[in-house]
Amino acid sequence: MTQMSDEDSLLTAFGRGKRKVVRFSQEELVTTSCLNHGQRLPLVMQPNTNNLDLLAWAGDNRVYIEGALWKHGAILFRGFNLKSVTEFERFIRAVSGDALAYNERSSPRSQISGHIYTSTDYPADKQIFLHNEQSYNLLFPLKILFYCVNASREGGATPIADTRRVFDRISGEVRERFLKRKYMYVRNFGDGFGLGWQEAFRTSSKSKVEEYCHSNQIECEWRRGNRLRTKQVREVAARHPKTGEWVWFNHLTFFHSSTLDRQIQEEMMSAFAEENLPNNTYYGDGQRIEEEVMTHLREAYQKEKVRFDWQEGDILMLDNMLAAHGREAYAGDRSVAVGMVEACSWDRV
Repeated sequence: MTQMSDEDSLLTAFGRGKRKVVRFSQEELVTTSCLNHGQRLPLVMQPNTNNLDLLAWAGDNRVYIEGALWKHGAILFRGFNLKSVTEFERFIRAVSGDALAYNERSSPRSQISGHIYTSTDYPADKQIFLHNEQSYNLLFPLKILFYCVNASREGGATPIADTRRVFDRISGEVRERFLKRKYMYVRNFGDGFGLGWQEAFRTSSKSKVEEYCHSNQIECEWRRGNRLRTKQVREVAARHPKTGEWVWFNHLTFFHSSTLDRQIQEEMMSAFAEENLPNNTYYGDGQRIEEEVMTHLREAYQKEKVRFDWQEGDILMLDNMLAAHGREAYAGDRSVAVGMVEACSWDRV
């Protein structure tokens, strides 16, 4: 296909056996808008012509799309008539390169094709709090994309939040405290809740787990009964590698025991001592985080939360550092595929 600039695009029309090239401006091919007045994200992109080939257009306009993504943090591609996960995988490759494997896993996902997975396989009646994908890893995806195969009849949205605005909402005193002390993420494997260490690290070899932990600044401790405890101290914020803006980028709030659904929280607290919870977070020195601080952090996310109802065929593209995402509870069948791209290291931010 002919290479297009950001200003002009080429479509080929066929009539009476003759090939005719028709030139369209960028604005004539795709319309951009915001879902709600005054909200920066998501930017909505919709086709302005019939049968626009999204894969070809996206591949030819990667610079334009990336610029919009860095500005808004999230783009919703709607109305492009994408029909399959295979096409979704091809779209990812066209706009961002090959999808990444899901490593150092913290939630259950099923592999659909290649490195395309189901979004978190979590009970439909539970919500998933806002977070940035794999921010607890030293190596994380800079982009994450979702594709709606089937929209649920009720609920099931993927809410998002601008982490630049979340950063600004957090009080200066709390921000500075965490920037100085960082946070610690503690995991316990092997007690029958959550992923086993074999699935999380994708190996049954203890020596390979130890090697991975050593290479990724994770403290690991083998415990009686083939159980494993890990601790990793991570930063709470960073400057985006492209825009230079400060973002609140962590799993501090998401993994804290007080963020759990109330019923699950009660079940966990009755089944485990605090130090044995499947997941929990602390200050970087291991001290407990005050209840009022956790409430403040959750409120910062909630005040920036933006939701929309999925439509089948939608693609949601997030800059994983600029936008946090979650999931609403839902009723009825729901199928959303996910792919992660562009590995980025904490050393780069």
